[in-house]
Amino acid sequence: MATAGPRVAVVTGASAGIGRQAAKELAGQGWRVIATGRNPERCAAAETEIRAASATGDAAFICADLSLMADVARLAREIAGMTDRVDLLLNNAGGMPSHFEMTAEGYEANFAGNHLGPFLLTERLLPLLRKAAGDAPEGSVRIINTSSDASEMIETLNLDDMQNLDTYSNGLAYCSSKLANVLHARGLATRLADDGIIAHSLHPGTVDSNFFDDLDEQTRAYTQTLEKMTVEQGADTLVWLATGDEPGRSSGGYWHERRPRKPNPLIDDDAFIARFWEESERLVARAGV
Repeated sequence: MATAGPRVAVVTGASAGIGRQAAKELAGQGWRVIATGRNPERCAAAETEIRAASATGDAAFICADLSLMADVARLAREIAGMTDRVDLLLNNAGGMPSHFEMTAEGYEANFAGNHLGPFLLTERLLPLLRKAAGDAPEGSVRIINTSSDASEMIETLNLDDMQNLDTYSNGLAYCSSKLANVLHARGLATRLADDGIIAHSLHPGTVDSNFFDDLDEQTRAYTQTLEKMTVEQGADTLVWLATGDEPGRSSGGYWHERRPRKPNPLIDDDAFIARFWEESERLVARAGV
């Protein structure tokens, strides 16, 4: 059965970088885009660009901080007030920490913003995703998590301390959160198979964007040695995973440059992912939202 009206895409981290580019491209393809970001000034500028790129002019921006579970819950409520369906969720918001920081809700800020917030947002939007899947072409309703090759750089997550509060370093915090993005997508693929909802994760590459603006000195020095791609190049696989035919024929994959990429071996450990899921739910539940 064909969908009525434009397809609806929720794009987080759309105020800059590849999220902004992906939102513009989807809007240009006729999608109704609901975008999110943290910085009000950047959000306003990005909304203007996305509307200008839109084939229909139907685009909206909601400011929210995904490291705060209360903000995530509010974001989900606002989205539900704007639409009765979501055909695409791009969990793209993320960042690399320059220092250790705890949120007002008692979470390590990087792990909260990169994983726990997207985990909760996805859960709260599942009714809208399932509604879309009920009358959409098979394989077209999708959840895409923007991860990183940092997910490949650690052997495991400490499921007793996923926020690494006892062993914190900026690098470990980032790698852990990006591995969580991959495990989240694989877990979603299993859990949502009967609903006809596809989930994938990707390493977009090293992109020349404001992602690197707030790094510690050592990490900044390292990233300056890396060859960087343009924002358009970085967003290419993200948009392809969202709209292409091939990604709709499988689920739970990890991709780079439109090709499957070898993921962290933990992606195939079903028991580990089940425990990871339980710990993620337990952590999010602490916020009481």
